[in-house]
Amino acid sequence: MSRNRIGAIIIAGLLILLAWWNIAAAQAGLTVRWFEKDGLPLVYLVPKLAQNVPGVLVAHGYSGSKQLMLAYGHVLAQAGYAVMLWDFDGHGANPDRLEQGSLERNIATATQAIVQQPEVDKTRLALLGHSMGSGAVMSAAIANPNQFSATIAVSPTGASVTPQLPRNLQLQSGTGEGRFVQNAERLLAAAGGANQTFKTGQARAFVLVPNVEHITILFSTISHQAARHWLDETFGTQRSSQYVDRRMLWQGIHLLGWLIGLIAISPRLKDSTSDLKVSQGRSWLGLGVSTVAAGGGLVLLNSVVDLQTLGGIQVGGAVGLWFLISGLVWLAIIGQIPRLTVRSMILGLGLFSGLWIAVGAMAQFVWLQSLLIPVRFILWLAIALAALPWFLASEILQQNSNRIVAWLGRSVIVIAGFILVLRFLPQLGFMFILLPLFPIVFGLLAVTSAQIKQAWSGAIAGSLFLAWLMAAGFPFG
Repeated sequence: MSRNRIGAIIIAGLLILLAWWNIAAAQAGLTVRWFEKDGLPLVYLVPKLAQNVPGVLVAHGYSGSKQLMLAYGHVLAQAGYAVMLWDFDGHGANPDRLEQGSLERNIATATQAIVQQPEVDKTRLALLGHSMGSGAVMSAAIANPNQFSATIAVSPTGASVTPQLPRNLQLQSGTGEGRFVQNAERLLAAAGGANQTFKTGQARAFVLVPNVEHITILFSTISHQAARHWLDETFGTQRSSQYVDRRMLWQGIHLLGWLIGLIAISPRLKDSTSDLKVSQGRSWLGLGVSTVAAGGGLVLLNSVVDLQTLGGIQVGGAVGLWFLISGLVWLAIIGQIPRLTVRSMILGLGLFSGLWIAVGAMAQFVWLQSLLIPVRFILWLAIALAALPWFLASEILQQNSNRIVAWLGRSVIVIAGFILVLRFLPQLGFMFILLPLFPIVFGLLAVTSAQIKQAWSGAIAGSLFLAWLMAAGFPFG
């Protein structure tokens, strides 16, 4: 192995170690407890040696998890608060089905859990929620006005707010969120308008967070500090903290380290067998026709199948079916399938394992419940099998086209295909969560599969990786 490649491997190792060191450093001075109460998965963060500090309950949104809200958890805990996060029913590590009344029960259980922690002053509690969780925490605060002193609704949905309830209400929306901005403005008007009367519990404010949308607002320093300031005004400043949550940056550096390492060792991984030679015109025609066919197939099947909860998972089953129909049609138009070998299978599984370590191992502590509980593990395999034909056709396209053009073309056409589905099947509206992910996932897979240059290997890795993200994210229904 050349000196350059050895040097690249060393650099990769240093980047990976540096990323993990900074993830660990984010918890410096904190006590972190992962546990369950009455079957509800929880994580609790509090300053070490804390006594009688205010408690904050932090609720995630639809398709979220407690990990997705950990940025608020770290910022608030470093500022002196005790913070409790959990997985709503059907989300993350919670195997129970999401149903009517689930959110209220889960908040009640999390509230019982936080007041039982020895560091918490149970007379000083606050709520923070995002999207679906924002409506749940506002409703909980309205129903229990003597229990919660402040409520922060990020990307707010709706609740029966008044000038009196909930107490000390802060609303946040990102400039790229559209209707959530309108929701916040409507709620602020119903709540009596902006004011700073914290002592009577009637303080109200709307914070418009610049340059973020529905997910990126969760990682915005402006959002974090606005929430902290609101709680400090409610309870009095807890302690000085200069902490800024940069754990997503270190997640990216961790991934970069793994990619550098993969590129360094890739000459030893490439398959010596050549893949199919297929005309670009046929491959691109297949992508376009199959995208329309998949959308039409879902529209037709909608009359006989409940697509919204297909396979027991909200929307995810319909997405898997879309990829299955599109992939089969695309392969039929290509008219050829490369030979599957044991080596390509092993390389594909190895490539997925590397991707999972590069993304999932750290995501468990940063933004995603990446360790799949048993019921999600089964869904992962089913969705991966459904997506395999599409990713095989996609790899054939990449093998016979410029990879940058192939990446851009697939991203645009697939996003357009899903927008077409949503036009006719609006009940699948949470498909929109996937749209910003497609260019990122396709780009990452294009870089990694280029190091192997074998269609089946890239297809196996790609289908397993996308299915893992879907199985980890979408809730049971």
